[in-house]
Amino acid sequence: MQLNPAQQSAVEYIQGPCLVLAGAGSGKTRVITNKIAYLVNVCGYKPSHIAAVTFTNKAAREMKERVSQTLGKKASRGLKVSTFHTLGLNIIKKHLPTLGFKQGFSLFDDKDTYALLNDLTEETYAGDKDEIRLLQSSISNWKNELIDPSKALETSPKDSIKSQHASFYKEYARHMKAYNALDFDDLILLPTLLFQNHEKIREIWQQKIRYLLVDEYQDTNTSQYQLVRLIVGERARFTVVGDDDQSIYSWRGAQPKNLNLLKQHYPSLKLIKLEQNYRSCQRILHSANILIQNNPHIFDKRLFSTLNQGEKLKVLVAKNEEHEAEKVLAEMLAHKFMNNTSYKDYAILYRGNHQSRVFEKILMKNRIPYKISGGMSFFGRTEVKDIMSYLRVLVNVDDDNALLRVINTPTRGIGRVTLAKIGEFANVHQMGLFEALSHPQISSVLGAKALEHVSGFAKLIVTTSDNAQRGDTQSVIRDFLKSIQYEEHLYATSASPKAAEMGMNNINTLMGWIKDLIAGDSLNAPMTLSEVVQRLTLRDMMERGEEDDEAEQVQLMTLHASKGLEFPYVFMVGMEEGLLPHQVSVDEENIDEERRLAYVGITRAQQQLFFTIARERRQQGEFIEPTPSRFLYELPSDDIEWEWQKKKVTTEEKAAKAQKGIAALKSIFD
Repeated sequence: MQLNPAQQSAVEYIQGPCLVLAGAGSGKTRVITNKIAYLVNVCGYKPSHIAAVTFTNKAAREMKERVSQTLGKKASRGLKVSTFHTLGLNIIKKHLPTLGFKQGFSLFDDKDTYALLNDLTEETYAGDKDEIRLLQSSISNWKNELIDPSKALETSPKDSIKSQHASFYKEYARHMKAYNALDFDDLILLPTLLFQNHEKIREIWQQKIRYLLVDEYQDTNTSQYQLVRLIVGERARFTVVGDDDQSIYSWRGAQPKNLNLLKQHYPSLKLIKLEQNYRSCQRILHSANILIQNNPHIFDKRLFSTLNQGEKLKVLVAKNEEHEAEKVLAEMLAHKFMNNTSYKDYAILYRGNHQSRVFEKILMKNRIPYKISGGMSFFGRTEVKDIMSYLRVLVNVDDDNALLRVINTPTRGIGRVTLAKIGEFANVHQMGLFEALSHPQISSVLGAKALEHVSGFAKLIVTTSDNAQRGDTQSVIRDFLKSIQYEEHLYATSASPKAAEMGMNNINTLMGWIKDLIAGDSLNAPMTLSEVVQRLTLRDMMERGEEDDEAEQVQLMTLHASKGLEFPYVFMVGMEEGLLPHQVSVDEENIDEERRLAYVGITRAQQQLFFTIARERRQQGEFIEPTPSRFLYELPSDDIEWEWQKKKVTTEEKAAKAQKGIAALKSIFD
C-alpha cells in the first residue's frame, strides 16, 4: 500500500523537529518504519545512529519486524528499536560506576517494591495494603517528576502524609542501593539524571543516537520527555508521533501537555497531521469525531474514512448485569451465524476488570472459547517465579526479595523463626540477608541444625554461581535444579500430576529462552547470565497482559488494555454514569480523560459497534438504577440506534435477511 500525501510528508521531513499528529488507525507505524528506511536509504544515516522508542514490547517487536522486512536483516543491524525502559536499561548498564551501582544489579517489579515497602512501614502501616499502595504511587510519581528523596522531603508540608511518604522514600532509596537494585521508574530516572549531570556522557549518547523517533508520544511523562530532550540535544533531529485524543494514562504519570511543550521548546517544530483512518467504517469514525469534539484540543484534527458507511451503532438495554451478558451472547451468536465470522472477530470491552466476571461465566457455561487480556502472565506462574528468583540470587546475592522466596523452596529446614533471626542479625549489622547467612557470628543467633541448613544453602548458591560463570551456564542451571529436586517438589505441591507436568513445561520454555539469549543470534549479541536475568525480568514487567493470541476465541479486556488493537466487531459494555465515565473521574471533574477512553473504545471497532446499558446493577452489595452514560447522548443521533426505538423493516429487507439466513445454514452443511 502506497503512502498517502500526509504520510509521505512525515517520512521525508528530516530538516528539524517534527510532530506527527496521528489519529486512530491512520497508519502511524507505517510512517515510523518507512521513515527509518528513508533515513538509511536516502539520507545516508547508519542504522546504528537511529533509535526508535515506544511503550510496549509488542509495539517494539512489530516495529523491528517491519523495518527488517523493509531494509533486510543485514541492513538494519545496529538499529535501536526498543521500549523507553529497555533503552534506559542499556544506558544504565554502560555507566554503572558513575551511577554508583555494581555489575549484576537486580530489577525489582511492583511486587518486589511492595514487599520492601511493606517491611519498611511495618510499624507505621501494619500491612495496610491501601496505605502501602498509596506510598508506592507517591514514590513512583516523584521519580517520574525527577524528584529525589531530599527534594521530596524539602517540598512536602511538615507533619503531612506527603512528608511521611518522603521519609519512607528516603529509606526505600537507601535499601534499594544496598540491595544493588533498581525499580521500573529508575530505568528512566537514572539515565535522565545521568545526562543532566554529566555533559561528556550526554555527548557520547548524542553521537550514538543522531536521529530519534518516539511512538505514542502523548503517553510520555516528565522524566521521559526530559530524556528525549537530552538525547536529541541542540541538533533536535527527531520525529515524535502522538495523538492527544488517545491520552488515557494520566493516572500513571502521562502528560499530554508534553505535545504542547514541544511547540514552546522547539519553535521551528513541523506539524504534520495524519487524518485518514484505514480501520473503521465511516459511521463509527463520524461518531468518534463528534464525541471527541466535546474535549478541548491542543491541535485540531478531523479523521475521515473512505471505507463503507457501515451499520448504525446499537445500544442494547438489559434488566441487570446477568441479563446484559445474556444479551451480548445472544447478539454475538446471531451475528456470527448470519455473517459466518469467527469468535476472534469479537471483543468485549469494559471500564473495570470486575465487569468481566459475568461475561466469563456465561461464555464458560456455553462452552465458547475466550481470552481475558491482562490475565496471569507466563512470569506470574509459581514455578517460573521460583526459578527466576533463584536466577536473581545467583547473579545478585544482595537481592533479598528473591532470596526470601527461594531460601526454603523446596523445603530445606529454614523456617520463619530462623529467617526472623537472620533478618534481625542483618539489621543490627547493617548488611544484606545473604551476607548475614555467611557471617562468622551468625552462629551466635542460630542453633546447630538451623546453622547447618543455612550454611548449606549459602554454599550451594556460591558454588552454582561460580560454576555458571565458568562453564556451560544452561547445563549448570539444569544440574542445579536437579540437585535441589525442584521437579519432585513441583509434583508434591501441585494440585495434580497434570498441573505439575505443565509446570515443568513452563520451566523448559524458560530454559529455552535462557539458552537463546546466552547464545545470541545475527541481530543480538550473546549475553551473560546477569544480562539474561535483567532482560527476562524487564520482559515480565513490560509484557503482563500483552500476549498476542490469534486463537479462535472471544477477546475480553479493559478499555485501557484495548488501546492499539482493532477488532471487526466490538461490544462496549456498561455504558452508564459511574462506570464510563467512572465515578471517581466524575467526582474529580476529570471527564475529558474518560471521554478520550470512550473514544479509544469506539475507534477499536472496524465494522460494527454495540453498546450495552443495564436498568439495574449491583454495586458494593446494593442495587442501583444507573442512568445511560452522557457519552451516548453526545453521539450523533442519526448514527445510533437505541433498542427501544422500533425500526420499520421493509418487505425487501425481511426477504434479504431470510435469504442471508438460508445461505448461512447452507454454508454449515456444505
